[in-house]
Amino acid sequence: MSIARRLSAAALAALMTLGLTACSGGEESSTAAKSGLEDGVLTVAMECAYAPYNWTQADDSNGAVPIKDSNNYANGYDVIIAKKLAEELGVELEIVKSDWDSLIPAVQSGTVDCVIAGQSITADRMQQVDFTEPYFYATIVTLTKSDSQYASAASVADLSGATATSQMNTIWYNNCLPQIPDANILPAQADAPAMLVALNSGTCDIVVTDKPTGLAACVAYSDFTMLDFTGTEGEFEVSDEDINIGISLKKGNTELKEKLDSVLSTMTEEDFTELMDQAISVQPLSK
Repeated sequence: MSIARRLSAAALAALMTLGLTACSGGEESSTAAKSGLEDGVLTVAMECAYAPYNWTQADDSNGAVPIKDSNNYANGYDVIIAKKLAEELGVELEIVKSDWDSLIPAVQSGTVDCVIAGQSITADRMQQVDFTEPYFYATIVTLTKSDSQYASAASVADLSGATATSQMNTIWYNNCLPQIPDANILPAQADAPAMLVALNSGTCDIVVTDKPTGLAACVAYSDFTMLDFTGTEGEFEVSDEDINIGISLKKGNTELKEKLDSVLSTMTEEDFTELMDQAISVQPLSK
């Protein structure tokens, strides 16, 4: 083979290598940019047991959505938001029921596209997943029985000595309860319904939660009283990031985050409150 032909062959091989590299790089970029909606479905995980954010019901009344691999349906504020997102993005909605502690692992593994489950945007969670901008702006409240010695409390200090609990792995349990002077803090409850049962049964004097959960609880339990110290000198000390509620998704999924944020950015705090009131108005009253 002549020197010229050898050089030509070498050049061709180099070009092919570059072409394959470029194609490979393009493929990787395309894969990295995938949002998870390529199948035309937004798959959302939630507990389906955390009214008014989400709950399980037996039929599709009031706009409920089927739960995957179940004969039941999901409804609540989170479902309302999920339906709006799916509609605006032009995809189908699929609801997956998951325990509270399994929500973040589900989105990390890619089993679901995102979690819409009343999760506050805490620093700890942001180390594990990414969050959209808030889809609800929450405040911290305390629940107690109407005949409790704490029913007239006007500050966190007035809750001194109370036997208290809340839901596990929440800002309420990890951050708020320790702020109560001399509190007898019980082990955390597995979920919000268990927390409310603990209060109703007399296992504890108070529970700390967010306002939507408190409002819904007072509808379901007529002898509950909600205490809101927000805006006073005696309020719980929490950051906006700790209490504002966001949608979690796999770290690095910027395309899906941008899509979801593009819809949420068109909504106001008043819109969120109106939809939350709508969810509370149709929640099941069973305990």
